[in-house]
Amino acid sequence: MRSIQTEDITKTIAELCIKANHYLTPDMASVLENARSSERSPVGCHVLNQLSENLKIAGEDMIPICQDTGMAVVFMEIGQDVHIEGGDLTEAVNEGVRRGYVDGYLRKSVVSDPLLRENTGDNTPAVLYTEIVRGDKLRITVAPKGFGSENMSRVFMLKPADGVEGVKNAILTAVSDAGPNACPPMVVGVGIGGTFEKAALLAKKALLRDVSKGSELSHIADLEKEMLEKINGLGIGPGGLGGTTTALAVNINTYPTHIAGLPVAVNICCHVNRHAVGEL
Repeated sequence: MRSIQTEDITKTIAELCIKANHYLTPDMASVLENARSSERSPVGCHVLNQLSENLKIAGEDMIPICQDTGMAVVFMEIGQDVHIEGGDLTEAVNEGVRRGYVDGYLRKSVVSDPLLRENTGDNTPAVLYTEIVRGDKLRITVAPKGFGSENMSRVFMLKPADGVEGVKNAILTAVSDAGPNACPPMVVGVGIGGTFEKAALLAKKALLRDVSKGSELSHIADLEKEMLEKINGLGIGPGGLGGTTTALAVNINTYPTHIAGLPVAVNICCHVNRHAVGEL
């Protein structure tokens, strides 16, 4: 049994909050650069060049990539041979988010009650997901989620008879309805299967997958490629101003489901698709 102190978890999460809001992951930087080379619209090229310049300035001057520094979504893969000591895990996570957003001068965007709308002042609480895995490590992923794109996300409870064509139509409907509001070019995370809430979680986690790597399932990898082509054929383009790059990637996760259902969730993210990973 390996012990991990909650204070170390707090420090790691604070660092990841700051890192995710200032630096693009290598896979996202690469796919965005490729888009600059392949975009065929002059206006689209101009927008992509502006986005690239913004990322350069953010990294050099330690300015957030986007003014919406998001609600902190934290994924924790906890090894079953890990013993967490020193306090409550959820409190440690929220303290890490508080430090990251306060000390990092990041915008605080969380309200304590969804109807009364009073700002908590430190961007807590986080949205926390934990998973028990093999081993004695603790892997933490912090994914700040801005709500320009989050608001454009959808869940479709399809019937089995809708089949793969129904899934394709659901994805295209979500992206088409989002239009410029999701700050394209976007990354489209899709979850297929499970239950109502499982599909949404699958879609959220799909955004964390390296966009340069397709699904390990050949039929899903083919579907990802097809949907990326169809989405880019919508003509929404960078910034919603027209062009051939509406999406940078489509990542699809699947899970077994009930014989009577075909849940599909589409979680859209803007071009930065922020996340940072740490391990203890």
